[in-house]
This record gives sequence, C-alpha cells and structure tokens, in this order.
Amino acid sequence: MSEEYVPPKVWVWDKANGGAFAGVNRPTAGAQKDVELPVGEHPFQLYSLGTPNGQKVTIMLEELLELGIKEAEYDAWLIKIFEGDQFGSGFVDLNPNSKIPAMLDKSGPEPFRLFESGAMLVHLAEKFGQFLPASGPARAEVLSWLFWQVGSAPFMGGGFGHFYAYAPFKIEYAIDRYSMETKRLFDVANNQLKKTRFLAGDDYTIADMAAYPWLGNIYRGEAYGDAATFLSMHEYEAVGRWVAEIDARPGAKRGRLVNTNKGILERHSAADFAALPEGTL
Repeated sequence: MSEEYVPPKVWVWDKANGGAFAGVNRPTAGAQKDVELPVGEHPFQLYSLGTPNGQKVTIMLEELLELGIKEAEYDAWLIKIFEGDQFGSGFVDLNPNSKIPAMLDKSGPEPFRLFESGAMLVHLAEKFGQFLPASGPARAEVLSWLFWQVGSAPFMGGGFGHFYAYAPFKIEYAIDRYSMETKRLFDVANNQLKKTRFLAGDDYTIADMAAYPWLGNIYRGEAYGDAATFLSMHEYEAVGRWVAEIDARPGAKRGRLVNTNKGILERHSAADFAALPEGTL
C-alpha cells in the first residue's frame, strides 16, 4: 500500500495531475489565447461539444424546430475542449467559466450571451413558450427537477466518471463514494418515474432534456466504459422506460448528433440533417 497522502498547509499547483484532462485543467480562469469565434447567419450561435451538457441545449433547439418554430434555427460551432478551444478569448467573452456550452442570442436588436446549460434551457423555453409552464405549481416542479439535475451532474461526471474512468490510478474510496451517490441519484429518478411519465409529471419538459443525456448515456452503457454493468443499470426499470421513450423522439435523436463524431460536426441549417446518410438518425 502506498504511503498515505498528507496535504500541505498551503496547496500549490506545481505539477499536472496525470488524468485524462491534465492538459486543460488548471487553477486559473480567463483567456489563454486570442481567438475570435465564428458567427453564422441564424438567430442562435451555439459553441459546444456533444457531451451530455452540450446535448441538453441541442436537444432543446431540435425539439423547438420539430414543433415548426423556425425562429429557433441555430449555427452549431464545434469547441474541441481537449485542444483548449474553450480558453480562446472569444469563447471566454461568452462564458467566463470556460465550459461548454456557450451561446450568443442575436435574435433581437442587441445580441447577448448565455452560459450554463440550465440557463439556456430556461431562456429558450420562456422565449418560445414551450416545455416550461408559465407559472404555478407545474412550473415550480419543472424548475425543481431541472436544478436537481444541474446539482447532480458533478457527482456523476466529475465524481464517478472521473475516478472510475479518467483518473490516472484507481482510488477505492473515491470510486465507492461516487458510485454510491450516482446510484442514489438514479434511484431518485427511478422512484419518480414509477409515478409519472416524465420527471416533472405527464408532460415532457426541459427537466427531461437536462437529465436525459446524463442518465441515458450511463443507462445505455455509452459512458465511462462498462459503467452500466458496474452500476447495475438493470435495476432502474422506470429510468429505462423513460430513456427509451425519449430516445425515440426525432428532436432528441438529432440533438444527440450535433457536434459529435457520430453525425455532423457543425450544423448550420435544417438541410444539414437531410443530407445525412440514411440510418444515421
């Protein structure tokens, strides 16, 4: 057994951590290089990557387009986080936290920025009057489940995902700690989905769009190696039913492809999806 680590009195960043994200992680914020962002012709400019956080917003945009709301057209620009695109000056101007996604809303007379996926979902829902009740208990329930997901994601990704799949060596305590919490979160969702069709009730909302990429990727076995087996995903039958229903939605199918290597890297119009090979969606 290796010698127990004793933290110093004052922590100093004097070496890379050796993990999968060692090349981009550092304890400082701000731009590291001068790079302007491209801007397309559509009302919304999205700068992102097809991770679960990125998929939340592209699913929302595609669901709006599926309803025939052409005002939700967008340009999706690929941000390669392993190459440090998120530290370019243009990106940091949109998101001082240097995390994807970031968005520019230029649908009105004065363009403005949005960062944090939950904020984008609420903004788009309110702007177009879709997937979020305007007031009352139903709205409160949707927002409660939305922020449940926002607060839960770090335990699944930066916690379980990091220590189970990305850390330079395995730490039993860390894996046990975050496996326990990830399974608890799945149980929270499973218990709710035994009672309701979707997370906030019988209607599909931004709460589902936020949670689905995270829970769905793990449930299907598409995240963190063999995590689905390790975490016994078969135990969460109600989550499985919910994932399968959203999997079948055309907007969700398209939203999961944007800015990934599975479909198209940059989307500039609805015609881009029409040009995909048959069977991609």
